[in-house]
Amino acid sequence: MDVLINVFVGLHIIGIASLLGGFLTQMKAMSAGTARFVPAMLHGALTMLVTGVALVGLNQADDMSVNTLKIGVKLAVLIVILGLVYVKRDDAKINKGVFGAVGGLTVVNIFIALLWH
Repeated sequence: MDVLINVFVGLHIIGIASLLGGFLTQMKAMSAGTARFVPAMLHGALTMLVTGVALVGLNQADDMSVNTLKIGVKLAVLIVILGLVYVKRDDAKINKGVFGAVGGLTVVNIFIALLWH
């Protein structure tokens, strides 16, 4: 079971890398006012959602304790990110505030995962 959990953790990290990487590649465009949500950002957020749910299930099946409050907060942040990216995915230009919020919430989600024990 540990190998399967570690595979899903790796996939979860790939999802966050895709979301954050997509944001970082658009930083220059954001300052110019021409940033847009690239498909990698949507796919990364969806990957995070699917692998995160799988990780909770796998950890509970393995009788490991799961901090449900932490998972709930991370899920809420991810749903906001996913909602913003999904709704605005076809827009040619994204408002700097909305684009910055997605990047900021992504970083917040990373730090929640790392610092909340």
